[in-house]
Amino acid sequence: MFSPRSWLATALAGAVLATGLAVPADAASTPSKPPKVTDPAAYVDPLIGSAGGGNTYPGAVVPFGMISWSPTNTAGDQTNAAGSNGYSYDTPRVRGFALTHVNGAGCHPGAAGDVPIMPFAGEVTSSPTADTTDAVYASSFDHAHEKAVPGRYTVTLDSGVKTDLAVTTRAGVGEFTFPKGSPANLLFRVSNSLNGSEDAEITIDPKARTVTGSVLTGAFCGRRANGGENNRKSYYRLHFVATFDRAFSGQGTWVNGELRKGAKTASGGEGYATGADRAGRGSGGYVTFDTSSDADVRMRIGISYTSLDAARRNLETEISSHDGVDAVAVKARRAWNDALRSIQVSGGTPDLLTTFYTAMYHVYQQPNVTSDVGGTYLGSDGKVHRLSKGQKVQYGNFSGWDQYRAHTQLLALLEPQVAGDYAQSLYNLARQNGGVWDRWVHVNGPTHVMTGDPSAPALAGFYALGVRNFDVRGAFDSLYRQATVPHESGLSDRGCPGQCEGQRPNLAEYLRLHYAPQDTCHCWGGAAETLEDATADFALADWAARLGRRKERDVLLPRASWWRNTFNPSAGAEGGYQQARKADGSWAWPFSPTSESGFAQGTSATYTWMVQHDVSGLAAAMGGRQAAAARLDAFFHKPDGSWATGGDGFRYDPTNEPGIHVPWLYNALGQPWKTQETVRAMASLVYKTGPSGLPGNDDLGTMSAWYVFAALGMYPQTPSRAEMLLSSPMFPKARIERGDGTTITVNAPQAGPDAIYVQSVRLNGRPHTTSWLPESLPLKGGEVTVNVGTAPNKEWATAESDLPVDHVTPAREPIPNLPEKCEPVGDGCAQRLQYDVDGVATTDARHEGNLDGKGWSFPAEQLPEPGVRDGFLIPETTGTAGNFHSLRGQRTYLTPGRYQALDLLVTAVNGDRQTELTIAYADGTTSTAPLRVTDWAASSAHFGEEPALTADTRYNVNGTADGRKVTIWRVSVPVDASREAVSFTSTAVPDLKVFALTAR
Repeated sequence: MFSPRSWLATALAGAVLATGLAVPADAASTPSKPPKVTDPAAYVDPLIGSAGGGNTYPGAVVPFGMISWSPTNTAGDQTNAAGSNGYSYDTPRVRGFALTHVNGAGCHPGAAGDVPIMPFAGEVTSSPTADTTDAVYASSFDHAHEKAVPGRYTVTLDSGVKTDLAVTTRAGVGEFTFPKGSPANLLFRVSNSLNGSEDAEITIDPKARTVTGSVLTGAFCGRRANGGENNRKSYYRLHFVATFDRAFSGQGTWVNGELRKGAKTASGGEGYATGADRAGRGSGGYVTFDTSSDADVRMRIGISYTSLDAARRNLETEISSHDGVDAVAVKARRAWNDALRSIQVSGGTPDLLTTFYTAMYHVYQQPNVTSDVGGTYLGSDGKVHRLSKGQKVQYGNFSGWDQYRAHTQLLALLEPQVAGDYAQSLYNLARQNGGVWDRWVHVNGPTHVMTGDPSAPALAGFYALGVRNFDVRGAFDSLYRQATVPHESGLSDRGCPGQCEGQRPNLAEYLRLHYAPQDTCHCWGGAAETLEDATADFALADWAARLGRRKERDVLLPRASWWRNTFNPSAGAEGGYQQARKADGSWAWPFSPTSESGFAQGTSATYTWMVQHDVSGLAAAMGGRQAAAARLDAFFHKPDGSWATGGDGFRYDPTNEPGIHVPWLYNALGQPWKTQETVRAMASLVYKTGPSGLPGNDDLGTMSAWYVFAALGMYPQTPSRAEMLLSSPMFPKARIERGDGTTITVNAPQAGPDAIYVQSVRLNGRPHTTSWLPESLPLKGGEVTVNVGTAPNKEWATAESDLPVDHVTPAREPIPNLPEKCEPVGDGCAQRLQYDVDGVATTDARHEGNLDGKGWSFPAEQLPEPGVRDGFLIPETTGTAGNFHSLRGQRTYLTPGRYQALDLLVTAVNGDRQTELTIAYADGTTSTAPLRVTDWAASSAHFGEEPALTADTRYNVNGTADGRKVTIWRVSVPVDASREAVSFTSTAVPDLKVFALTAR
């Protein structure tokens, strides 16, 4: 069953419908009833995101197109493009117009950029590959002479050549106008993909007026410092067939530094290195035209990932022999308007419409068609396959770690037919890949980039949103197996940390420990992996329930709560953070909320909030909803009260995916007005018009999808379900057409830049008091009316019954990983500490201890045996387990009680140390007391401490002992006995080391 969208149905068959252009909607706007936008393509600016790290490209492409014809800009290095995906607005110098691109990938170079074709107004006198600095066979241009619109790209280079490009799904037409009477050549840099190539070939047939060839390439993110070298491999060959409307006056080829004038064939790749290791390598060819009487050249080109014949059929099916750029561009414009009208808004300023519809445009750039008009496609096994039964199109390019957080849900909402074929495509590739669902698929190739198991929430979300046109049970069974049966690749460190080959790394250990251990997980970061897997397991559990698979649900649902096993309530004074943990159960120190240790492209401060499916549980772990909301306030605001918009690891980062859902979490905390103001603030502060208008890498439309949801005033509560959290719509009206006949209307009559607060909501005409919309709305359609105003309504959606519902099993203990109860000793209670440093060694294993960071430690033989001794609980002093508790600024929990004092066995290293302890009480109050401790190697106490434990020597990791006396001091800190003490914190003084602590 085809999508009702006419453009899509035709594209599936290999052609795109045509239509005339419409007048921008705001031309006839009226204040009382703003008209709906009828020509959304008029508001799209493909240059948005082409500077400032957005990594978009401005060239010609149609929705989900296989071909995307766009410039490759150069900064003077032929082995590296100026922009991650070929184009950099700030470097307007081009060395070719490549046929394939990936929207917004973050590594440099990103991917594809295959077969750059360069119009060159000059004599070809040397090998273009030998022009390693792009000094000769490249040209600068002025942005005043550049125009990018949906489906068409035009630029006049400083060389005088005008390039005009338009495309269909799998083919394109280019018209090149050279200065009359000048030399005119088209250079086919067949080997010069963005990441290089293993092989390439070209054949020129002057009689047939064709140029054909291919490039064997891949290597997505192959130059990353964190594991990219493992991806320097090929996984696809792109074939092309180019035909011309006029004869050649000459031709030639080149291989490496050798120019072969008159030759018709060449071959050779460049390799996947960069700089000197690749410079001067590669092959290509050129054709020459006589411009003495005719300076115009028209080229039609088709591409395929399976064969030259398929590329030829793609071209012949989608572009007729008489079609020029104008005709193809009109068809492309029709295709884009058909797609963009899936959300038809009314009202809004021109800038708001440009930002919105450009975001929609970027959303529709992926996934990308990889199948031919005849139904063949290249599988992940390198073989040619045919579409599965009922499948219309095979898609490639799945930036899973990014897309499952916003893009896949929006895709399912707007284009369920495409989403289903996408799901089937990923399942096809997984079956061809030995059952492994790779987290980042480029075209057909598993690249292993990022972390987690994103296919699980992506496909579960598709299903929850009503997508059914894929092998649902086959895909579920395959993903369930990946989540429950260890795979040999899970023990590999190849590609780690950024591209670890295991998709569920060291699954057996994960299942044993219930978290991913930082030291043995074979993953990017143990805490991040735990959070990702908890998200994926919740998704699969929820999907299993929908399928009636109770057994699988019961296996997976408890695993959705395993995020609690890496939540350390003591990490930081704010009330707990996600923290990497070792296989022995100890926490990985040192720790800072701003550190990325244990995480992937984000800090602990950001990742701690990545529990969308159990926000109530996370809030409880933080001390309750009020405490969690206060932490969110600090997360979104700088100390001066201004909004945090990136660049501070302690606060919100709108430029990357791990935290983009966080603004909506206020809804679950009973403060939805803060969601409304935070979403609107981020949307207005970091999303703009102009080349720098995206906050960060678009990551295959993910950041753009975030903006679309923000503008609609809704966002998925979890990636794998269909409920939508409410914020405030930006447009007076938005009509969402799902593509399956279902329609959702969002009304916000008072919408405006200052009207950011929800006053009341009606759903299908009835009052709606919850801060979320039920699954029935996207599945069955309906009408939402949101009354908005300029002042917050702190009563709406704040009752307990109005909060979003978590579909997990509630935890028995609200705060996980608290220390065990203290050990009664005399008139006190010996507290159990979170030890982080092994500061004790034995005479036969002196290398095992290191208290001061310089290799010195206490001798175990001169310290008490472990257990209760003289009123203290002495830790284990042999082996490598921690036995000193460093005061790193974390919260140290006590067994709650009314105490008069804290008695510490404590020492200082690297000099005397002083701090102030802040004791927290159950009633929310605090008291303070100084803590001053003398260096362990001092001959006497400097602050009146009592020597508690002494040793007459120190051991060193090099096996020596220095005979220097060292001391652990006894210090008492007063506590208010009239209140129940629960914890204490201090400033970060890691050279203060607590050996034991008793509260009395």
